[in-house]
Amino acid sequence: MLKHNVLFELGCEELPPKSLLTLKNALDDSLKQLLTQAGLHYSELTVYAAPRRLAAYIQQLDAQQADTLDEKRGPAANVAFAADGSPTPALQGFLRSANANLQDIERVQTDKGEWLVVRKTMAGQTSAQLLPGIIQQALDALPIAKRMRSGASRTEFVRPVQWLVLMQDGAVVPAVIQGLSAANITYGHRFHAPAAISIDHADAYVALLRAANVMVDFAERRDVLVAQTTALAKGLNGEAIMPTALVDEVTGLVEWPVALACQFESRFLAVPQEALISTMQDNQKYFCLLDGQGKLLPNFITISNIHSKDPSQIVQGNEKVVRPRLADAEFFYQQDQKTPLVERRAKLEKMVFHPKLGSLLDKSNRVAKLAAELGGLMAANAAHVNQAAHLAKCDLCSDMVGEFPELQGIAGRYYALAEGLPAEVADAIGEQYLPKFAGDVLPKTAAGSALAIADRLDTLVGIFGVGQPPTGNKDPFSLRRAAIAVLRLMIDKGIDLPLHHVIAKAVAGFEHALQPDTAANVEKFMQGRYKAMYEDQGVAVDVIMAVNDVPVSSPLDFDKRIKAVSFFKGLPAASVLVAANKRVNNILAKHPSAVFGAVQQALLQLPAEQALFAKLNAITPTVRQAVAAHDYAQAMSLLSELKGDVDVFFEQVMVMCDDVALQANRINLLAQLQQQFAQIADIAKIQVA
Repeated sequence: MLKHNVLFELGCEELPPKSLLTLKNALDDSLKQLLTQAGLHYSELTVYAAPRRLAAYIQQLDAQQADTLDEKRGPAANVAFAADGSPTPALQGFLRSANANLQDIERVQTDKGEWLVVRKTMAGQTSAQLLPGIIQQALDALPIAKRMRSGASRTEFVRPVQWLVLMQDGAVVPAVIQGLSAANITYGHRFHAPAAISIDHADAYVALLRAANVMVDFAERRDVLVAQTTALAKGLNGEAIMPTALVDEVTGLVEWPVALACQFESRFLAVPQEALISTMQDNQKYFCLLDGQGKLLPNFITISNIHSKDPSQIVQGNEKVVRPRLADAEFFYQQDQKTPLVERRAKLEKMVFHPKLGSLLDKSNRVAKLAAELGGLMAANAAHVNQAAHLAKCDLCSDMVGEFPELQGIAGRYYALAEGLPAEVADAIGEQYLPKFAGDVLPKTAAGSALAIADRLDTLVGIFGVGQPPTGNKDPFSLRRAAIAVLRLMIDKGIDLPLHHVIAKAVAGFEHALQPDTAANVEKFMQGRYKAMYEDQGVAVDVIMAVNDVPVSSPLDFDKRIKAVSFFKGLPAASVLVAANKRVNNILAKHPSAVFGAVQQALLQLPAEQALFAKLNAITPTVRQAVAAHDYAQAMSLLSELKGDVDVFFEQVMVMCDDVALQANRINLLAQLQQQFAQIADIAKIQVA
């Protein structure tokens, strides 16, 4: 079949840089799906994205769809013709609907009799006919929050469209997409190559634009940007801070990246470096530099979109622009230090935490009480926990946090240190919001851990208590994230307390009545977060379900069981013992009302059942000791020694025999076997090869 190389490009005003990568990936997915649905095969599809264009290059695309056989079934033969052989109304109606004549009819014999059918070969459409519709459909499906129209045009897109290219090899494909007629004209860099560029062949696209100072490949542009920035940072004896989101955004801002090193006055380094980094990243899209000790250097790297004959002009311009922003941060920091944190505490009474839950001062008091109780269980200094908890929210009243909300907690830490407060108090204030996301670092101090847990538990209990739990995808108070954070903190900090215990303490902190089922609902909600938390850690879902189906005493206990079952799943004995447990479950399920008793040794007739009974009795005391000590890995290791005896038992012993007494005794033996595993997890849920 004939093949073509196809080029599509939609030229626009500058596309939103934060969304450019998302738009590129969505266009890639849509085009692949739509081409497959249309039956058009290709060897490779590449989507390009730059600030002023979205494009796709499709290699070896079928020139035409394959022909298809269309079959339409009509009425049964015995009702299709009248006695004189003329077509009945039923047949006439079918012929009209099928756009067919009597000579087109074929007879088909089925198990329900003879029927009339019309078969026609449908010629496939050409790719040139299909591509405009496919591309328009793909563009319509892009995840664009708000579309706009340009002038009197009724077509909508994320930004006004300027030009359209659609070519098969060296020929333009006649098409109208987004209200534009296709041509073979594109445009290069807005400043370096603003003139129209004629494309002779689809294959020449990337090279033509590269010559016009446009790197259309998003990944290539990103790699160049990262490499240039890294090299400049190394030359300044530093390491660039390059968050993925910022790198992607800057890649979406430039067509031809040129990294330039700049600097600022060293006096600004007296300001908390998080504030300086925040303003340079968020407002200016600069890459900041750290030295080997993680301290901010008085340098930054900006990415220019042009090759300037005098780069120093660009450097000086950026240095001039950033100076007022750093000066603002410096001013806020200096002004804030004139008021001690404790004097800001009264202002929290005027800041509403929730209309039904009182002010931030009310929350601060509740959290302080709860943190003190938790701190006592974590060997934390009680005085430090109490002081940190009472001051934790005070920086919300500062000018620094008012300007940089992301610095809450961080600013408080700096102010506490500046006041000469104990380091653990300052660190706890800075750690209260950790972890902020999955995989984030945890608090290092005991006081910070107690404060972080208490703050989130108070929010969980309070919001559930006023009847506003998360619904569907809506979670305005980030309660799912808060619950996972509490679980991680309790596990990693070794706080071996039942969830219902710490939740009850949080409920007790509220002076006014919460909904009566608050504690139970919060506990159920938090238990439901185990799956998401452990999936993020790479734990198999079947392992999580196996542990989730047995009672656990605490999050720490749950974690130990997860690790033990994961360990067991990798043992050679796992496949046999998992299969045996599933078989036992099926047998016991047939006796749901039975009360399983002790095994009567006298009724064990066969060597296989005697051996299993003996081995089970021999390891049971040690298994119980291991379970009591929460050493589930040792318990699972001991139980894995039953593999051989279990295997032989099911090979040689008929459990459901005719002798009622023998049958009951053997079922009791299997129930005893299952109970040993059930102390840890329902291993029948595990999937092993």
